[in-house]
Amino acid sequence: MALLDILEFPDPRLRKKAKRVEVFDERIKQLCDDMVETMYEAPGIGLAATQINVHERVIVVDVSEDQSNPLKLINPELTLTGEKMDYQEGCLSVPGFYEQVSRYDKITVKAFNEKGEALEFESTELEAICIQHECDHLDGKLFVDYISNLKRTRIRKKLDKIHKEQARQG
Repeated sequence: MALLDILEFPDPRLRKKAKRVEVFDERIKQLCDDMVETMYEAPGIGLAATQINVHERVIVVDVSEDQSNPLKLINPELTLTGEKMDYQEGCLSVPGFYEQVSRYDKITVKAFNEKGEALEFESTELEAICIQHECDHLDGKLFVDYISNLKRTRIRKKLDKIHKEQARQG
């Protein structure tokens, strides 16, 4: 397994729409495994392939306390069935920033696992919110798109400053 580099806002590659996975092979299995390892190391509870500059519809999520229940979802499709709730969200691509975002607290997920087997299940609360967040990435959308332009601009400027400082330090 390998740790992968995570793109950070405002990188334009985060805005690219992901394509459906058509072939379920060893490459996809390895991608899922590497994404899970990267998510845990970051540390995070979700990661979309878009965030690692792979523009395929693959997400991984694990909201368990002990990192024991990774979901590997390929070509996920969501049906939003619950009530909207506000939740303080963060993102591995927007490190260090958290904002209130309104999402559904219950969803139905249709997807495939890394073997190409069809999955269908209901998800609630934090897991449902996390899956919605990661699916947004597959469509080129970030949680900062749900907040005011002023807040988004402030976050962008702060991250730009951090990125410039990191580049200067080599």
